[in-house]
This record gives sequence, structure tokens and C-alpha cells, in this order.
Amino acid sequence: MNKEYQHTIKKSITVSGVGLHTGTQVDMTFHPAPANHGYKFRRTDLNSQPVIEADADLVTDTARGTTITKNGASVSTIEHTLAALVGLGIDNVMIDLNGPETPIMDGSSKEFIQALSSVGMETQDAEREYITINENITFKDALRKTEITVMPADDYQVTVMIDFDSKVLGKQHATLDHISEFPGQIANSRTFCFLHELEMLYENNLIKGGDLNNAIVIVDKEVTTDEMEKLKQMFKKDSVSVKKEGILNNLELHWNNEPARHKLLDVVGDLALAGKPIKGKIIASRPGHPSNVEFAKKIKAYYKFKKNAVDVPVYDLKAEPLYDINKISKMLPHRYPFLLVDKIIEMGENHIVGVKNITFNESFFQGHFPNNPVFPGVLQVEALAQTGGIFVLSKVPDPENYDTYFLKIDKVKFKRKVLPGDSLLLKMELINPIRRGICEMKATAYVGNNIVTEGELTAQVVKRNINS
Repeated sequence: MNKEYQHTIKKSITVSGVGLHTGTQVDMTFHPAPANHGYKFRRTDLNSQPVIEADADLVTDTARGTTITKNGASVSTIEHTLAALVGLGIDNVMIDLNGPETPIMDGSSKEFIQALSSVGMETQDAEREYITINENITFKDALRKTEITVMPADDYQVTVMIDFDSKVLGKQHATLDHISEFPGQIANSRTFCFLHELEMLYENNLIKGGDLNNAIVIVDKEVTTDEMEKLKQMFKKDSVSVKKEGILNNLELHWNNEPARHKLLDVVGDLALAGKPIKGKIIASRPGHPSNVEFAKKIKAYYKFKKNAVDVPVYDLKAEPLYDINKISKMLPHRYPFLLVDKIIEMGENHIVGVKNITFNESFFQGHFPNNPVFPGVLQVEALAQTGGIFVLSKVPDPENYDTYFLKIDKVKFKRKVLPGDSLLLKMELINPIRRGICEMKATAYVGNNIVTEGELTAQVVKRNINS
């Protein structure tokens, strides 16, 4: 399989407009960003210029668009912007805004696509990492009658079905067979609302930036002459009428199913909050921002679980160990009851995996704790350190003449109890090359497929004083 690489934009580009709900004039500038940066928003109008990651876990509002918040700073209506980035295959960008909401433009992603395309993309020296779906994942919201499923697929595909119980809209569906089709097939599909919603939003001062040019207004009721006059005043138009299609005369539809296509656009934008591009087929029935975001969280959790599972060492009980206890005893100075590695099952250029089998006969269980035996966390760290020590000593020709000593223990987390009967898999990975006897390693301990302990350990290799 050919490698795919991450992309950013070649240079900065600015778009300007008003926020749909705030009515605030805002300049939004896309900047190139380094590999593995992802999508981030920066509020340049605030003193500290806070940065807010496009992350499903930071979503605080989905009522009339998607809002993300971090440390009190928010950016709202981000879905059209994110959809444009995903649709163009852009992985890394910093987005500066001098206001609290992205500009609505024409109510679609078209103008963002045009601006980003005008500066071009740059290939980066980092491989693109996908959320690859290997099993069906489903989210249901009974109250909203929403169901979203993602199934395994080689590409990113999306199908959306909508049904608003409206005689004007009817039931609509839209399909995106490949994400590369987004700019031409989906990007220009504008947001829509029903006339009764529009009136409510206007009366509650919730669409300060609303205009008949940035939304399709669907008329699902009889409109009186007085109401028409009110709409003219509301939007400062000389005339307003209802077309035979059941929409206001503010614009022409780009597609017969433009509302469904816009809902698909929203799905693509909101699912960008999962944090990585997706390989899978999405089928969404009656989606909306609340369900989209919850589904993005579910996909993100799936990716995190799978990534951890991939990193879990494989422990084959039938396989001969690389180092048995006798060989370990010749390399390490530790002895009973402080030798905490039973065997080494795997070792590469930058990593090593050891095993510690926990039995009830361990001496420390007499006091930790007699009626509730738990393998001490400090000894888990020590077992990891001894495993790392074996790795380091394997790099010198005379390991019996060297010892390793802790310099630093950092970022240690204990995630679950380790009990008698557990087999503790001890994985140590180099963070940086060993220099001047200093070794920095990422430490992870597993029981089964679960991480029980993780952290970062730094040690120094010291030659023994033979005369002592």
C-alpha cells in the first residue's frame, strides 16, 4: 500500500464576513501548520490569544451550530469551516479569528474551499494516520429519531437521509461516494431553515447576521400579506415572495436535494472533531449537530481503544523467551525479593518487552494488603525500570560491569489495580537515542489488553567500581 502524507496550505489566506448568530464582522485567517498539528482555532481578539483545538470533547453547544470552548474562550459555527478542510484533504492548519464566530459567508463551505484552493497545498514529511473502521459502530437518539452508523470501507463515504415531516421538503437523501468529490458535489450546499424557525430566531435576536442570501428559507405554511411585509422589513428587501418550490425568492437551489446535501456537509464538518481523517462508510438518518458530535466522540473513543490495542505486546506462552530468569540474573544485580522481571519476550532496536507473573506468594502481600492483595505501584515502576535496564545493558559488550540508576520518573499514572494471578507485560520504548549513558524511555505496563501503568523513566548507565 502506498503511503499517504499529511498536507497543509502553502501560505496564509484570509476570508471576512459576519457571524450568523452574533452578527459580528470577523476576519478569519488560515495559516500553514506543522505536521501532526491538526485543526486549531486561535482567538486573536482576546488578550491571551487562546488556542482551541477542534476536538469533540471541547464541544459546549450544538443548538444552532457547533461551538467549542477551552478555558472560557469559544468559537462557534465551526462546522462549515472544518468540512472545507476535510473536503480538500488538509490535515494541519491554524485558524485565527478576531471574533467569537466563524463568518457564515453564503451559508455553505464554497467560499472557504475557494480561498484555500487559491493558495494551494503543501505535502509534509509525515505519514497521514487514519481512523480505520474495522467493525460497525452505531449511535441512536430515540428522542430525535436519529441513527448514525459507520461501516468498514476503503474510503470516506457518507450517505444522509432527512425527513422533517414537511410537504415542501419531503424525504431527501444525498450521497458522497468519495471525500474527493466534496468540493464539486457538496461544498456549495447552503444551510436552510423553516420560516417559522426564522421568525422565532429573529424575534429572539438569535440571527443577527442572518440574511436571505445566506440561507434557504423553506415556507411550510400559508403566508399572509402582513407576514410578507414583516419579512421585507426584517431583511430590508423591496419584495419577498414564495416560489412554487416552497422557498422564499431569495435564491435559486443549486440542487433539488440541497437541504440533504447540506446536512451531509454538516456531518463531514462535525465528524472532523474525531481528530483524524476517517476510512469508513457513514450512513446517517435524520442527523443534526447534537448527534453528529456524540458520534464523533464515539469514533474518537474507538480509535483510541484500537490504537492502544495495537500497541499491546503479544504474549505467546508457548514461545521460548529471549531471556529467561537465569540470563536476567546474570545481567541485573537484583535478587529475591527484588528481582521483578521473570523473562524477556521481545526486543527490537528501540524497545523491549518483559513479563512479571504476579502470584499470591510475593513477600510484600503480607502487608499490602493482607485481606486485599494489590501489587504496589512503586514496584510496577521498578519492574518497568528493570526491564529498561536489561535493554540498556544489552547494548554494551560487558553488561556485568555496569549498573543503571534512576535519574527521573515523570508523568506516571496508575490506571487499575494489579492482582495475584495477573501477568504484567512490561513495555519500554526509547524516547530519544541513548547519549552519554543517559536513557529516556516511555514505560507502559499491560494486563491483557488494558494499560495498568504508564509514565516516562530516565536512567543513567554507570560502570561499576570493581575494587569496591
